[in-house]
Amino acid sequence: MSSPPAPPPRITDPHAVPVHGVDTHLPAVAPEGLAAEVIRARFPIPSGWCPEIRGDGRFVSDRAPAPAAVLVPLVQRDDGLHVLLTQRTSHLKHHPGQISFPGGKTEPEDANPEATALRETQEEIGLHQRHVEIVGRLPTYTTVTRFIITPVVALVRPPFDLQPDAREVAEVFEVPLAFLMNPAHHRRHLYRHDGGSRQFLSMPWRPVPGAGLSREFFIWGATASMLRNLYGLLAQPPAFAR
Repeated sequence: MSSPPAPPPRITDPHAVPVHGVDTHLPAVAPEGLAAEVIRARFPIPSGWCPEIRGDGRFVSDRAPAPAAVLVPLVQRDDGLHVLLTQRTSHLKHHPGQISFPGGKTEPEDANPEATALRETQEEIGLHQRHVEIVGRLPTYTTVTRFIITPVVALVRPPFDLQPDAREVAEVFEVPLAFLMNPAHHRRHLYRHDGGSRQFLSMPWRPVPGAGLSREFFIWGATASMLRNLYGLLAQPPAFAR
């Protein structure tokens, strides 16, 4: 009996993986499709809609699958919705240094994915749930580390104060939703290794001058894929969502 194939190596430097395509042929979501009331109307997701990307691919861990949830926080600013993201600290066991949504592993006391997402968000960045209006869920997404993540989409009402947990969060920042819902900013990478290959998306973002942040934020992997699935939902004709 042959032994199972070895797990693929982890991607430690996604910047160095070649880009083999950019989805400039796909339309951006129109500004009117990014309004808070339109996004509310997209949930619950109608039957028949399927996400483009359900997971990372082959696992790099043999740990038991674990349920988790993240909050996809859409902050209501004067110039439109912005996605609130975090950069994880470099010493964490899972996905160190990566850009992610606030969230984490489900605990026994969590009644549902929404409870997990709200609890983890408050613990990680100090965002109180009184500012959060949950509008729905995206389909689950499975990571290479065997987390089965439920993305919980929410509208966030300013003003609010954040208190990031320095043990887990290196930085908190916002990206305009319009930037992320434009596939011209969605890059496809092809990572080749001895056992085969793996594809992943990236959405690098650099703040505009004067925003207080100057470096590039490299959004990739599971976070980029879940954003791509949100794009797939919002890009559907409105009749599909009714």
